[in-house]
Amino acid sequence: MGNQGCNDECSELIAQDTATKLFQTAALLLGNEAEAVNLVEETVASVEVDPCADAVKAQVLVQNHLVQAAIGRLSQREPESFAVVGENQTANASCIEGDDISAAGITQSQLTYLLEGEGRQQLRDWLEHLPVAQRIVFVERAMLGQDNVATAASFRQGGGIAGWTPDRVGEVFRQALCSLATSLIHSGAIAQAV
Repeated sequence: MGNQGCNDECSELIAQDTATKLFQTAALLLGNEAEAVNLVEETVASVEVDPCADAVKAQVLVQNHLVQAAIGRLSQREPESFAVVGENQTANASCIEGDDISAAGITQSQLTYLLEGEGRQQLRDWLEHLPVAQRIVFVERAMLGQDNVATAASFRQGGGIAGWTPDRVGEVFRQALCSLATSLIHSGAIAQAV
């Protein structure tokens, strides 16, 4: 019986940690904490998870539903933000060629500083100034660890948004990384995080 108490405590800690991560993700995607709370509540209430399922798989399932629901909301609110640059138009040039964080000159410790440390508010402020689709791509790629294929799929599944290919996601992610690196250099935050 004492062992059951530990399992209940562990389960509750996992649930609280999951709820916190979902809220943080929703707030970064939506840019509004009150709306993020509502989205997390709706997502948790609507997703059926087998209580015997692997906890990590269950967290990923709920997280994916949350991201897709956020994309759905944002694409209804600002459909023009999700327009894909056509073949006869040119996209903004990117200052980096690779689509990983290190290509922008940002180390993992600097990213951790921005995600979990004192730089969190600076990251939120920067994200709020990004175009909506670019913000979603950045959150999915840099924070949730999704690849270009999964991120493009979430655009299609979450908002029925066509035209978002893995290559397009990579291009938008590079633009976001460029913007973040520039912002960090101008603010001096790179030095603080080292």
